[in-house]
Amino acid sequence: MAETATTPTDSGGYDAPVSAAPAKPPSAFWRKVRWQALNVFAGAVLLYLFLPITVIIIFSFNDPAGRFNLTWNQFSLDAWKHPFGVPGLQHAVELSIGIALGATLIATVLGTLMALALVRYSFRGRSTTNFLVFTPMATPEIVMGSSLLTLFIAQASLISLGVWTILIAHIMFCISYVVVTVKARLTGFDLRLEEAAMDLYANSWRTFRRVTLPLIMPGVAAAAALSFALSIDDFVVTQFNSGNEVTFPLFIYGASRNGVPVQVNVIGSAIFGIAVGGMFLNLAYQNRKARREAAVERRMVAQAQTAEAHLV
Repeated sequence: MAETATTPTDSGGYDAPVSAAPAKPPSAFWRKVRWQALNVFAGAVLLYLFLPITVIIIFSFNDPAGRFNLTWNQFSLDAWKHPFGVPGLQHAVELSIGIALGATLIATVLGTLMALALVRYSFRGRSTTNFLVFTPMATPEIVMGSSLLTLFIAQASLISLGVWTILIAHIMFCISYVVVTVKARLTGFDLRLEEAAMDLYANSWRTFRRVTLPLIMPGVAAAAALSFALSIDDFVVTQFNSGNEVTFPLFIYGASRNGVPVQVNVIGSAIFGIAVGGMFLNLAYQNRKARREAAVERRMVAQAQTAEAHLV
């Protein structure tokens, strides 16, 4: 709001307020400098984020002279031709992917149901449940890992450290992220859409499957992708509860003392490529879906206008 001032008159009153002069807009030169500075800053941040990934991809084509793949020697495709040429690497990758898929599936289902319950219903202990859901996200991984290890050791007669303990641990910390992500999607959900479906004689299950789930599916898919990423690269919690099993992060940690093989860069590059490819496929699908819905909407508008013209 512009500042105003008043001037006294001879009669002791005040004249009408006088508006202050408007601020001088910046010149075209400074506007261009600000815009370019923003571009430079954004480019620097992206470079900082993607530089390590770029180095990993480049060194996956390296043929190191020794055991350590730290200096460039010469270009080679041997590691890509034999990505599992190192003993134990294939088992570690398969174990990590299997645990990540299992933890993602279970955590996504349970977390989605928990989010629906917390958003839709009021019950005793709801605030406490919300607090407990956030607790694993705020707890340091070393605390969670050691706590779960103590629990599993106390129940050694029922379960031993291995694949199942890793899976249980990953599900526990993935559920919190699923609940938070799906809750954000459910916030502002129009319940009248479900009421309209039930008015058309759809039962609760059909309403959820045909109306609710498709509308919240972007949030559920994002939660599943986040859970998979958190599970496949987890190290601290897995280290505590793995027993004799070796996942991909544990394999890299063990190999780093003797020299990380080039195949590790190959697997990392492949995982990054699959993730980026999936992201672009999802973006293309969303754009195609939006265009299809827009075309249907235009056709319906045209039909309505035609029908109105015939009535007139």
